[in-house]
Amino acid sequence: MYVARESGLHKLHPLTKSLLTLLLLVAGLTLPGNWTGYYLVLFVILPLAVWGKIFTSFIRVVWRISLPFILSVVIIQSLFWGEGTPIFEFWIFAPKQEGALFALISVGRILLVMSSFILFAMTTRPDALMISLKQVGVPSSLAYIIVTTLQIIPRFQSKASTIMDAQRSRGLETEGNLFVRARAVVPIVLPLVLGSLVEVEERAIAIEARGFNSTKKETNLIEIPDTKAQFVLRRVFVALIILSVIARIVWQLLN
Repeated sequence: MYVARESGLHKLHPLTKSLLTLLLLVAGLTLPGNWTGYYLVLFVILPLAVWGKIFTSFIRVVWRISLPFILSVVIIQSLFWGEGTPIFEFWIFAPKQEGALFALISVGRILLVMSSFILFAMTTRPDALMISLKQVGVPSSLAYIIVTTLQIIPRFQSKASTIMDAQRSRGLETEGNLFVRARAVVPIVLPLVLGSLVEVEERAIAIEARGFNSTKKETNLIEIPDTKAQFVLRRVFVALIILSVIARIVWQLLN
């Protein structure tokens, strides 16, 4: 998912961007106010995407990944809310104002979570992230899990696209009515799952061959630049994360 650009956001240390992402998530989910997620997306994340010179591709990826979740939340919450004030009534459908409002708030949180992680993934090289995590003392296994998690969606999309093209070349119909698409699910999902299991074994062998569990001090070909200003900024982010959590606890106690 990484998009190479010459921008100030790309040049930031991976740990700085990691803590910024964590701060956005914690602030959006803990600070009082139902619309905090929207505010952070509009006034923080979108300007950062512009600064990183990835605005167009960023919007496209966020929209494509978030749309299924947004549609399901809006439909379920508005139509099946229970007691409430109907917006309109049509046959057995009567969406409620309270459900629609809750759905809008939930959509803001979905957009916040998706856009935060996607912005981080599109502006941070996985190898640089892994090296920086190991340099600050994070165990190699944990660093590998974090980096692999960021790469899992693009790898699944690429593998699924390859399997779909292969099945189409063998005459499998993947377009048409709902029945045709449902019938094509098993020939696509089964090779995807089996291929992923094989890939796990191949990765384990590759990691072991490269001395991943060695206790010797590692050297890296990539030098990750860091500055004192970013070091201070990371401490500020940590402080803000703690303050956000405290503010949420105090707000809950007062209300």
